[in-house]
Amino acid sequence: MLWLKRWNFITRARLERELWEAFERHEDLEAKLNVLRRRLDEDAVNATPDDSLRLEVWTTTLRQIRRIEKTMRGKAPPLPPDSD
Repeated sequence: MLWLKRWNFITRARLERELWEAFERHEDLEAKLNVLRRRLDEDAVNATPDDSLRLEVWTTTLRQIRRIEKTMRGKAPPLPPDSD
């Protein structure tokens, strides 16, 4: 069933959103991934397949977040619309 979740857009979007929300709360994303990675390594018996999928999606999403940050670095925030 994990293979189905891996290709399920809604499941992947939900997992991506978890990391984006952590980013918006200014959490340490690398630390979040390391905790999940450590949990999978140390407690492989009790780790769920969802945890391995979460790690896969979060790793990809973190790369996207960092790429966007790099692109936006040095750019001014958009101006608010004119209120006439």
